[in-house]
Amino acid sequence: MSIVIAIDGPAASGKGTLARRLAAHYGFAYLDTGTLYRAVGQSVRAAGGNPADPALAIAAANALDLSKIDEAAIRTREAGEAASLVAVMPEVRAAILHFQRDFALNPPGGKRGAVLDGRDIGTVVCPEADVKLFVTASPEVRARRRWLELKGSGSSVSEAQVLEDVKERDARDAGRAASPMKPAADAHLLDTTDLSIETAFGEAVRIIDKSMS
Repeated sequence: MSIVIAIDGPAASGKGTLARRLAAHYGFAYLDTGTLYRAVGQSVRAAGGNPADPALAIAAANALDLSKIDEAAIRTREAGEAASLVAVMPEVRAAILHFQRDFALNPPGGKRGAVLDGRDIGTVVCPEADVKLFVTASPEVRARRRWLELKGSGSSVSEAQVLEDVKERDARDAGRAASPMKPAADAHLLDTTDLSIETAFGEAVRIIDKSMS
């Protein structure tokens, strides 16, 4: 059986950067599960459809091909909004749940473990994960991080608008009926509001090493 590290948390909390670094540190496979939802939402948008349409979203989820994901396209603000819309649909979540669990239990490339980040990894996807982290930060700090990312890619959206988007997305993700975002009962909370990525990484490694010792 592989070693599974589950990393959950809201948008722009730093969980993705942290998860990638942890996977590299331990030599594990890495899966950004949010990419799957972004890919589904963006696929519907690219075809001219509405991501809020369940039939279109479910079809896109069933046809999902990781090798065809356009990394640049799925990182836009619009793709993020589409991801949040399709992620509330139980049928869409069911369509990619099997893939996520298979990735965790059978990491590609013969890796001995897997790091998955998302919003319900520790509670739904991999409830038996060896280590669970819930990474968070204040909405204001997360909005600024996301705004700087968008600004760097040429977006003209205001920081105030990004903060509003962050708060709305938090409410949708925490309030959805299917797999709401919340810390697992046995998750370790890591608040990155006042932490640099280096400090957060060091704390995560300490938690993981202690949990697996």
